Amino acid sequence: MRLAKEVGVKQLAALNDSLLITNQVNGTYEAKDSRMQKYLDAVRSLTSTLKSFSIKQISREKNARADALSKLASTSYDHLTRKVLVEVLPERSIDNQKVNKISTAPTWTKPYVDYLGHGVLPDDPKEARKVKIRVSHFEIRDNQLYRRGYLSLWLRCISKEEGHTFLEESHSGDAAAHEGARALTRKILRLGVYWLDVYNDAAALTRKCKECQAFTPFQNQSDMPLTSITSPWHFHQWGI
Repeated sequence: MRLAKEVGVKQLAALNDSLLITNQVNGTYEAKDSRMQKYLDAVRSLTSTLKSFSIKQISREKNARADALSKLASTSYDHLTRKVLVEVLPERSIDNQKVNKISTAPTWTKPYVDYLGHGVLPDDPKEARKVKIRVSHFEIRDNQLYRRGYLSLWLRCISKEEGHTFLEESHSGDAAAHEGARALTRKILRLGVYWLDVYNDAAALTRKCKECQAFTPFQNQSDMPLTSITSPWHFHQWGI
């Protein structure tokens, strides 16, 4: 439900194999346990932001794939590093603490937000020209800047500091595979986030990684192209 809220879903139909949870959300059953009541309050808080929400109970056979995904947190990630992206929540949903936001937007997005929202360009002519060229790839939705994708998902624009956290976790975290710069960049973009110089930052991270430098495959091909030399036969004619 949090993911649906982040991507802007307004109408949501949920399927659940638990009759107890389904009836508690629908109001048929009463949540007497204090812990379940907290979860129910969290669900109602999320549903209040939707135009319409419904939940339906289904059999466990029809919910097998969702059950498998929900149990990944208690399994090993060694066989999932290149196939499944897993997000581990550091705390329960009912234990989240509200904090005050210090900054609402990364600094590099300010020129694009100012131009899309107010038509204001930077004072520097070169920077203004860059913004005009690149602004067609961006759009504002719900006060959040996104990089538009025509054949892919829209990417949420984040700060470089937050991007470095994504890079380090994706490259050498619990579910990491120590990919190269190109593979790491594609992995970051599949997570749905974007910032300027994402490839350069990924390349810089892989160059600093000790494991990558120690165990990377050796490149036997010469860095410089081979250059043919003149045949030494004319030296033989001189008697040398």
